[in-house]
Amino acid sequence: MTQPTHYPQHTALSLAASGVPVLPLRRGKVPFGNCRTCAGNACGGRLNMKTPGPCRCPGVCHAWAAATTEPAVIVSPEWAAAWRQAVCVGYHPGGAGLTVVDLDTTEAIAWARTSLPATRTVPTTRGEHWIYCGTMSSHNAVRPGVDIKSAMSYARWLGPGTGTMTTLPDAVRALAVKEEATPAPEEVASSVPRGAAWDRSVATGCRHTDRYVRAGLERGLALITSRTDSGAGSQAFGVARFLAAQHTRCPGPCGLDAIAAQIVAAAVSVGVPEPYARRAVANGFTTGKEHAA
Repeated sequence: MTQPTHYPQHTALSLAASGVPVLPLRRGKVPFGNCRTCAGNACGGRLNMKTPGPCRCPGVCHAWAAATTEPAVIVSPEWAAAWRQAVCVGYHPGGAGLTVVDLDTTEAIAWARTSLPATRTVPTTRGEHWIYCGTMSSHNAVRPGVDIKSAMSYARWLGPGTGTMTTLPDAVRALAVKEEATPAPEEVASSVPRGAAWDRSVATGCRHTDRYVRAGLERGLALITSRTDSGAGSQAFGVARFLAAQHTRCPGPCGLDAIAAQIVAAAVSVGVPEPYARRAVANGFTTGKEHAA
C-alpha cells in the first residue's frame, strides 16, 4: 500500500488501525454531502443508521455512518477527492465504544469539573472534549454549551488528550433522560406564540427568496414534529444550526427571531420543555453561524 502523503488521511489510517472509525471532514468541520445516488437518502440509508437501509455506496456518504476502520476504504479512489479537500479528520465515538461530552464554553467546563468524574480531556477551539469509555445516544444542548456525541454522531479528532479515561457515568446519561421529554400527553403549556411566522417584512436584508426561506423552514419544522417519540430537542438544534448557516452572508436583518420562534414552537408541540427548546435553538443558531464562518 502506498504511504499517504495527505496529513488527514495519514492520521485517519493511524486511528483506524487502533479501532477508531474515521471519516474526512470538509471546510466548516462538517461531513461531505451525499453523492447523487444517495442524495435525499434516496438509497435508503446505510445498514447501521437509526433506520437500517441497504446502501453500500463506496463514497463518503451519510455523514457519521460513513466512518470506517477499513484501510482499503480510507485510501480508495472514491474517498480520494474528499481527502484532498479535507481540513481535518472526524471519528465516530460510538463506533469506538466512546462518548464525548463536548464543552463549548468556560462555564460549561466549570460545570463539568464540579459535576462529572474526571476523565481524558482534549482541548478544543472553544473548550474541551471529555471522553468516557462507554456508549449512549447522542444529544445536543443538554445544558448550555454542552453536547453529547456518541451513537449516530461524529466528533473532530483533536489529538489523544491527557488524563485517564473513565467509565461513562450515570450523571452523563441522566442529562439525556432529563432533557428529552417527548412525547407530550396532550396540550403543552407554553408562552410561545403559535401564530408567529416568518415574513419578508422582518427580513429586509435577507438575500434569499421568500420561497427558499419558507421551503427550508417548512422542511425543518416537519422533521421536528415527526419526532413524536424522542429526539425532537436534538432535531430542533440541527434545524436551527442548518438554517442559521444559510444566512451568514446576508447583510441582514433576516428575521431569524421569527424563525427561531417557529422552531421552538414546533419542538414544544411534541413535548420538549420550552426552556430546553429555547436553549437548543439558541445553541444551534450560534453553532451554525460559527461553522459557516
